[in-house]
Amino acid sequence: MASLRAAFEGMGFEHVETFIASGNVLIDAPARGHAAIERRIARGLRDALGYDVDVFLRSGGELAVAADRQPFAAARLASAAALNVGFLHEALDAAQRRRLASLETDIDGLAVAGREIYWLCQRRQSESALSNAVFETTLGVRCTLRNINTVRTLADKVRP
Repeated sequence: MASLRAAFEGMGFEHVETFIASGNVLIDAPARGHAAIERRIARGLRDALGYDVDVFLRSGGELAVAADRQPFAAARLASAAALNVGFLHEALDAAQRRRLASLETDIDGLAVAGREIYWLCQRRQSESALSNAVFETTLGVRCTLRNINTVRTLADKVRP
């Protein structure tokens, strides 16, 4: 994570903080121009690491909304083994939403809000047929998954 932090600092970002070994990075960045910032980071990471990296940028406010959203009934949440948030570059269109809905099972509940997918797994995730790769293949877009606890901890770090 030290090399990741150094790469972001080398791109000119300040107050860079990495969080656990999963590629989560908190930075100070302008409130506008997120698409340009994503492209700048992706180019910088490709130069620093030697391979392409998908970048899913969220403002502190967007992260807080994603962390606080409760798309499932409390009883389902209480009985679940895991809740994950899938971050996307763009909101899903109607056809993609239908394809995502077709993946729901007794084990897996799915919800969409904006540029996030919420995956509620009633059993261990290893017992589910779903994964990040399944989401990407089914939807035809890139995605990155984070456990809700990670999302909430990151959101707490950026809340005023």
